[in-house]
Amino acid sequence: MTITTVGLDADDTLWHNETIFRLTQDRFVALLAPYADEPNLREHLAAVERRNLRLYGYGVKGFTLSMIETAMEVADGADITPVLREILAAGREMLSHPVEPLAGVPETLAILADRYRLVLITKGDLMHQENKLAASGLGDLFAAVEIVSEKDRATYERVFERYGTGAAEAAMVGNSMKSDVLPAIEAGAFGAYIPYVVTWAHELADAPEGHPRYGELSAITELPAWLETMDRETA
Repeated sequence: MTITTVGLDADDTLWHNETIFRLTQDRFVALLAPYADEPNLREHLAAVERRNLRLYGYGVKGFTLSMIETAMEVADGADITPVLREILAAGREMLSHPVEPLAGVPETLAILADRYRLVLITKGDLMHQENKLAASGLGDLFAAVEIVSEKDRATYERVFERYGTGAAEAAMVGNSMKSDVLPAIEAGAFGAYIPYVVTWAHELADAPEGHPRYGELSAITELPAWLETMDRETA
């Protein structure tokens, strides 16, 4: 069996993302310090985010709305108009933040693009993700781009059938065990996990230890060799 198609996650796999969210969350905590202590405020925000995922989806806009909602709840009727202005400003800054590819990404994608069909598979706001891809300078290396509302088995089955030769001859690469690895393997693909320095709690899950189609890499530069090994072992 030959791997023909490689799917790649975007945020925190190709470029920095979660660190920007963490910095904005720290700013949010400082703004709301008069109304709630830090641990309770972070827990409250996380709960509101989880509650809103099915309504707002993933991305900066949903996060900003969740910050506003949390602020209004913890302020309990107090006039926090200046705080809300600051939250909106923070959201705008996140949307316009420069895109910084992770070390080794441009070189590795150039190598992979000569050997495989590359498909970007990412969650989040359509316009923001498209803008980040354009700003990254990596767009020409991808044969296709799929910006989806959720990553599950059906998503990978559909995407790898549409743009490749099916999930059995595809690999998915990303920093989220829950979204990038487990459902891709469930669909029949290979799954490569490349941890990022921080991971959103919503994306945490246990690794499929011992699975023949699973691998954990320390950096994306290890990906070409891992894909070749998977090809040899399943030939």
